[in-house]
Amino acid sequence: MKTIANYLRRLSTLALVMLMLSPAFGQNGNGFITLSGKLKDAKTNNNLYFAYITVPGTHIGTVSNSEGEFTLKISKSVDAKEIEFSHLGYKSKRMPLSNLLSGEVEVELEPSSVALNEVTIRPEDPLTIIKEALRKIQFNYSDQPNMLRGFYRETIKQRRDYISISEAVVDIYKAPYKPLSGGDRVKLFKGRKSTDVKKADTLAVKLQGGPNVSLLLDVAKNSDVIFFEDFEDYYDFAIEDVVTIDDKISYVIAFAQKEHIEIPLYYGRLYVDTRNLAITHAHFSINLDNEEEAAKLFILRKPLGVKFSPTSTSYYVTYTEKDGRYYLNYMRNELTFKANWRRRIFNTNYSVVAEMAITDRDLENANKFTIRESFKQRDVLAEAVEAFNDDDFWGEHNYIKPEESIEDAIKRYGRRLQRQQK
Repeated sequence: MKTIANYLRRLSTLALVMLMLSPAFGQNGNGFITLSGKLKDAKTNNNLYFAYITVPGTHIGTVSNSEGEFTLKISKSVDAKEIEFSHLGYKSKRMPLSNLLSGEVEVELEPSSVALNEVTIRPEDPLTIIKEALRKIQFNYSDQPNMLRGFYRETIKQRRDYISISEAVVDIYKAPYKPLSGGDRVKLFKGRKSTDVKKADTLAVKLQGGPNVSLLLDVAKNSDVIFFEDFEDYYDFAIEDVVTIDDKISYVIAFAQKEHIEIPLYYGRLYVDTRNLAITHAHFSINLDNEEEAAKLFILRKPLGVKFSPTSTSYYVTYTEKDGRYYLNYMRNELTFKANWRRRIFNTNYSVVAEMAITDRDLENANKFTIRESFKQRDVLAEAVEAFNDDDFWGEHNYIKPEESIEDAIKRYGRRLQRQQK
């Protein structure tokens, strides 16, 4: 059981929570262009969230938020001509940049249909496909270190009210995807917070690890988070579907822990390119059926008399391809839980969401920064950055556009901070 013990320790770092008693369109200036808009399904008119917006031929990009909205900032020195939009299960679309300069634009993507006769013939055994995909990681992903720039945001809600919003631009040293290549490192470049947007009544909730937690979702780099030694003895696999991603055909392989396994493992879907067996997307959750054991994976510290009960988890990661290699693109992790005081009748519901988008990457100048400079696994982002009320805090840096509810909470906090400073 040694491998399982090691796995559970690795798994627990994905969301370590501490419960403690509490006390529009940008102007084309300053050397960059700002584009804003919304992505929609051309047939249903539904918003397309977590879509990727990029400048073709560059490493500049961002993602749409849960309302389909995006903001992309491009340096004028790039001399961009087109913008590309892509999303899982949709045809990629390119548009002239000049067509996107008129303000808030609406971009529609057409759902993709799958031509089954184009699927590369593979063994129909999904476990064989997964094992081969794991073996080919060092060939499908970058074999050289990269220097990435990312935008990271974490939010904590009590019921429907935000009690903490923290966000940062981070530099990431991304180690190669090959054995004995070392670990990734994160350094804060610029950050801000608005804690206690609405003051929590009893508990202060903190997420430990910040952007380091998001990087653990890189299942190609950290495949042992899910696929530890002898994983085939613990999981069942099935080919669930065939879909198109960026105009390429992928297997959808579902996995879940075997019925006789009692420890909490994962269930979800992996999207595997049929051409080269690269894992392009992954969406998974932790099995919470064994509530008592699952709770131990998340809680780092809590007051006596409080029962912590996880109610849902969700982890999501995507990759983008360039010149035959895949690179990390977007990560999102969510945890919802209930906190119940022993002498109270009602539970209090909380949700913790963290997401990070890679907005730029340098494939040539990847210099590892020191441990002292790096953001540590034990660090809390809200304790490492300053409060904010500057509407143009991010300047020319790309960021994930806030959802409407987050944006309203930030504005309320900014007004309160301004009153306190007078």
